[in-house]
Amino acid sequence: MLLAQPSRRVRAESASIRIGEINSYSAIPAFTLPYRNGWQLGVDQVNAAGGVLGRRLEVVSRDDGGRPQDAVRLAGELLDEQHVDLLAGGFLSNVGLALADQALARKRLFIASEPLTDALVWSAGNRYVFRLRPSTYMQAAMLVEEAAKLPAKRWATIAPNYEYGQSAVKWFRELLLAKRPDVSFIGEQWPAQGKIDAGATTQALAQLKPDAILNITFGSDLTNFVRQGNTIGLFENRAVVSMLTGEPEYLLPLGDETPVDWIVTGYPGNAVDTPANQAFITAYRAKFNTQPMMGSVVGYAMVNSIVAGILKSGGTDTEAMVAGFRGASFETPFGPASYRTIDHQSTLGTYIGRTAAKGMVDWRYDDGANFLPDDATVRKLRPAAD
Repeated sequence: MLLAQPSRRVRAESASIRIGEINSYSAIPAFTLPYRNGWQLGVDQVNAAGGVLGRRLEVVSRDDGGRPQDAVRLAGELLDEQHVDLLAGGFLSNVGLALADQALARKRLFIASEPLTDALVWSAGNRYVFRLRPSTYMQAAMLVEEAAKLPAKRWATIAPNYEYGQSAVKWFRELLLAKRPDVSFIGEQWPAQGKIDAGATTQALAQLKPDAILNITFGSDLTNFVRQGNTIGLFENRAVVSMLTGEPEYLLPLGDETPVDWIVTGYPGNAVDTPANQAFITAYRAKFNTQPMMGSVVGYAMVNSIVAGILKSGGTDTEAMVAGFRGASFETPFGPASYRTIDHQSTLGTYIGRTAAKGMVDWRYDDGANFLPDDATVRKLRPAAD
């Protein structure tokens, strides 16, 4: 007697939910490796609790090496050969934008976990893309709240010469001038990402004699910039406002060279004694025997956001997920957040404070929902392509 074979629909419904994840693991390991730990922890917890809609969660991960063309090729492989249900990841903003274009072309969901450029949800936004991290606009707005209180009037900027850096400088300048029309921006430096000539750059900034500096560099560029700046006294008696520098991935490598009293966005780690953050740290340390970084928080929150979106959607049909992720609320180590309906930007916030010899001090958490433009403004920034 022949046994009845399960229908294709039954097999599909019982299969794992597959996330095709793409990131710059070999190019930017300081952030992406803790990020991978974060999503691995999230997946383990979800599956230990029974999965999503009775299905196990599975991540199929690829390394784009920081190259947009490789990210697009890998997205095709994940969709066509690995048959993933949705795409996620991205670190560099230009890679994120390339994946967003692919999502639109293929009509498949993409959760941009890390790219910060506002183009992802505004000028180049589309119905298939949602973004998790607080954007360049949001973090610039947080920094401007503090920068506007400084007596500084003459500002210089330094930022990597690609989409993220350009966007961050643009919004900081516009938002600060709106609050302080008396300030001026007297010069700028645009080193290539990962290739800063720190000696020439710091000398050029010093010659401008600004009252304050906006720094957008990160990673090895930041380390080299700080080292050379300390050597020539660039930061003495001068305010510095710096995006991302308070994230442990970038702050800890500075060690004894850490500049004091910079205004930064970041993550104070174990100093945040909220139940959500402490539970996350405990679970993370139990699994990996190390402290979590900002990337760890992002990876973990990404999984929680995807689970919330799928539960709200009732399945993994792409168009159903587009509708379900809009307004989906999820928990993170920083507290609750949600994806906005109007532009698909998450309301996840970040911490802002000042640098000290051993991490961030005088910090507070800024809820991302309080640092986003209203709906009328977003409609002008985002094309009516939904």
